[in-house]
Amino acid sequence: MKELKEYIIQFVGLKQGHHNFEYQIGKTFFEQFDFDEFNDADVRVKLGLEKKSTLMEFEFSAEGTVNVHCDLTNEPFDLPIKNGLFLVVKFGESFSDDHEEILILPHGSHEINIAQYIYELIVLAMPSKRVHPGVKDGTLKSEMLKRLEELSPDGLHKNNEEIDPRWNTLKKLLTDKK
Repeated sequence: MKELKEYIIQFVGLKQGHHNFEYQIGKTFFEQFDFDEFNDADVRVKLGLEKKSTLMEFEFSAEGTVNVHCDLTNEPFDLPIKNGLFLVVKFGESFSDDHEEILILPHGSHEINIAQYIYELIVLAMPSKRVHPGVKDGTLKSEMLKRLEELSPDGLHKNNEEIDPRWNTLKKLLTDKK
């Protein structure tokens, strides 16, 4: 991964108090991380930095869309995402990122690269299963959906005129429970 200079915050020159930063994230940002699951991305990341005498608080929020492929039909679609992250930066003897929400920088540090945090913020906002909205509401017409419907258990019964009568007897066992 190349060092993304526009995501380095020189906090040594900032006065104590609140500071705002804003970033527009596109596909080229993810190419720097060799991440190719997004066809395209249009995400706005807002960062609020509260600088105090002994620590800093970073509050990230991301909102936008990423173009991905549907897990069912492989059709591309824009998936809206929204996520937030809170990070406390303290100073200590050595660098440590062992905790999710606490980062320890060595004394004398004067900058922080937030690119990794933005990357994680957006990638972790993705649902585990990406389904095209047209699949959910029934408006998407696709060859893949037709094939899935044919292969579904209900679709198999539609193709076969009659079900083996022994199954009907077994189904009675489920309904006759007392």
